[in-house]
Amino acid sequence: MSLLNNGDIITEVLVRNNRTTTDSFITDSTLQDWLRMAHTWASSYKKWPFTEGRVSTTWTGSEEVSFEGYKADTIRFIQIGGKRLQKINFDDYQLMRENYPDANDRVYSDFSRILFINPSADVSGTLTAYGQFQPTLDPTELTQETVFSSWDAEGNEAIVEKMTAYLKSREHLPDETKFHDERAREKLEEVAGRIGQEQFAYHSKNDDGMFKRMDVVNGGFEDEIFRRDQFS
Repeated sequence: MSLLNNGDIITEVLVRNNRTTTDSFITDSTLQDWLRMAHTWASSYKKWPFTEGRVSTTWTGSEEVSFEGYKADTIRFIQIGGKRLQKINFDDYQLMRENYPDANDRVYSDFSRILFINPSADVSGTLTAYGQFQPTLDPTELTQETVFSSWDAEGNEAIVEKMTAYLKSREHLPDETKFHDERAREKLEEVAGRIGQEQFAYHSKNDDGMFKRMDVVNGGFEDEIFRRDQFS
């Protein structure tokens, strides 16, 4: 059967383990708890592209800003009024604020889940932050899809395996618990591997700007002037 939503996953766990919810050993509440825990585990297993997000708000000049639902230390990039700010380590940020309180450097740092933005930075307008959010799931809503559904649905197989590992642990079967836990990890590694194979398409932009440097004396572009084996 397809594994697209909460109901599919719960049903699959019961079928594979030859169980029913009429069995007092497993209740609906138990399965929902396992689903919630397995989903949290799977969605946090890697820094998945599909758990990347952005949030925008009007920057009021406040030095301290926090974004609910985003993991600690995962805000990697922020812009204010379309201007990029540089992320620096917290010690350097504090030294700058102490020694040069009026410096208008476009910098920020973080500590725990709080962003510290230089309040004197020469920027204003909308603050947009890009980071890694923690997906939430309501296991009682059987039609709700997981973070993997529709796009990377094979990740739901890992959730089934993880829930089965919880079941085997409750049955005091350590070898089977370990087996299904490893299977869950393998499934997620498969998803991560497939995503990783697509990373070749990303390229770094050269620092030379929009145009190549040109030798105005001899003519030609810089990358044409010095070439390997040019004298062979």
